[in-house]
Amino acid sequence: MRSERAEHPENDGARQVSVFTDDALGRHDAVGLAEAIRRGDVSRDEVLTATRDRLAAAAELNAVVGAVFDSPVVGSASGPLAGVPTLLKDNSDLAGVPTGQGSEIVRMSPASSHGPVARELLRMGLTITAKSALPEFGLSASTEFPTRAPTRNPWDTEFSAGASSGGSAALVAAGAVPLAHANDGGGSIRIPAACCGLVGLKPSRGRFVLPAVEKLLPVPIVSEGVVTRSVRDTARFWAEADRRSSRALRPIGSVTGPSARRLRVGLITSSLAGSGIDDATRRATEDAATLLESLGHRVEPIERLPIDPGFPDDFVRYWAFLAFVLQTTTPRRPGAGLRDFDPLTVGLADRFRRDGWRLPAVIRRLRKAASDYEALFASVDVVLSPVVGRATPPLGYLSPRVPFDLFLERLTDFAVFTPLHNVVGAPAISLPLGPPSPAPLGVMVSARRGDDRTLLELAFEVEQAAPWPSLVER
Repeated sequence: MRSERAEHPENDGARQVSVFTDDALGRHDAVGLAEAIRRGDVSRDEVLTATRDRLAAAAELNAVVGAVFDSPVVGSASGPLAGVPTLLKDNSDLAGVPTGQGSEIVRMSPASSHGPVARELLRMGLTITAKSALPEFGLSASTEFPTRAPTRNPWDTEFSAGASSGGSAALVAAGAVPLAHANDGGGSIRIPAACCGLVGLKPSRGRFVLPAVEKLLPVPIVSEGVVTRSVRDTARFWAEADRRSSRALRPIGSVTGPSARRLRVGLITSSLAGSGIDDATRRATEDAATLLESLGHRVEPIERLPIDPGFPDDFVRYWAFLAFVLQTTTPRRPGAGLRDFDPLTVGLADRFRRDGWRLPAVIRRLRKAASDYEALFASVDVVLSPVVGRATPPLGYLSPRVPFDLFLERLTDFAVFTPLHNVVGAPAISLPLGPPSPAPLGVMVSARRGDDRTLLELAFEVEQAAPWPSLVER
């Protein structure tokens, strides 16, 4: 295991955290580890001991909520990923453990039962060893907090791990576990995957069981999933999760490699907000387009998406509505008031109080975006774009200590490409195709709703043609 000082003279405190070593976890991805356990090459007890050691070695990433469980929650022995350790993001219920929602003031009461996500992970055989960190309610794109230490990026600890599934992404990238639970309401699987050099698929709406509260939203935007180091782990997870998906969706099935089909790829390099992207992000996206062309796919630029140009503002208004609901309905610890929530939660909720009268029209327009988005696929099969508008930021750039108006400007400029897919229910995958210097960059491929399989097949092809760097090699 290593936690080495990185070579960044301008930032003497920077470190690179890799906890890969020659223990029972080895260099395995989740599929490889499950196979090793089934063969008897390693025992489940050895895997759990190695996991605890690695999580302890990665403690400086501040990515675990509370302590690693003394008694991990063990999944089905007959599941396809039996014995593989994982993390549950701390906005999902696990019986006997508080669900903190990333907040410093939420009342911490143990959950009475497993939530739907935990039940599915356990059904697959995964062993839940701890809960992973997120910013309050998952509203930010960086896992940073008002008073406690931020979650750090293992490639360079002075950089953000992204959010809101930042704790999961940091620990998978560092090698503490092969895969971890993540969820995505505006980019929260794809953004931390991009920041930490991982694969992150936000699935089509209906692919995974939803908590009851999500079904009540006027526009259901949250998707559950995982972040992984390999495409085959993501594909294996979704082959199993898809058994419980909506019958209205085309099944994913078992995806084990590329397809022979050549695709029409639409290339997007400017956001719906009209903002540009930085040079590093543009290069990574254009290099990915060149790679796809070299593989025989046809890439054509798309000047603009056929989506109402007011979409970014409408999404922020809807985001503000959700913050208001969370602020006013979440049980607080004794003595805590509404103004004690994270400044982002407070600022968004205040914004909704000012212009909440707009919500009915906002919901109408957001619902219409699905048919507008579907029209795009009359001329293309998939869309290639950046994941975010800027390279992975240093810690502090998206800190809740930044004044709200400046913070919101930075947040919406950064997380500008991902929210569309949450609103329209379409799948999108982040692939780590940018150079990891000083922190990784991701590129996103999206498809029409229900076409998750095409994204996984293309991801396999890209991974084979241009394997991405990993901290396992460091």
